[in-house]
Amino acid sequence: MATHHGKEGVVTAGGTAVGELTSFTLETTGDVVEDTALTDGTKSFVAGRTSFSGSLEMHFDETDSPQETLLAGSSISFVLLPEGNTGGDASYTGTGIVTGMSINNSMDAIISRTVTFQGTGALTIGTV
Repeated sequence: MATHHGKEGVVTAGGTAVGELTSFTLETTGDVVEDTALTDGTKSFVAGRTSFSGSLEMHFDETDSPQETLLAGSSISFVLLPEGNTGGDASYTGTGIVTGMSINNSMDAIISRTVTFQGTGALTIGTV
């Protein structure tokens, strides 16, 4: 089993790497639909629809054009690369809608930006 270090991750939005990225999260979920018959002694289910969502954490940089496009309501095409962008590395590609963008400015801390998104359509899982 390969173990990877978080320093290798890359996210692109609109084809350009997001600068100052500190972390990201991708969550996939799948609905289940009950198909139990009246005469069944136990419940049974079938797979339903899937969805995905996530968040991006970064140091605030108003000169980074990908950061400045990640505003609530914006549609984004993205690629999440948890291992980096070397041939054979895992790749998660999709389109999403930015559901929130917040900026945190605390005393004696680096200003940060958090972006949340809801995927729309299918998430494509592959490699670089």
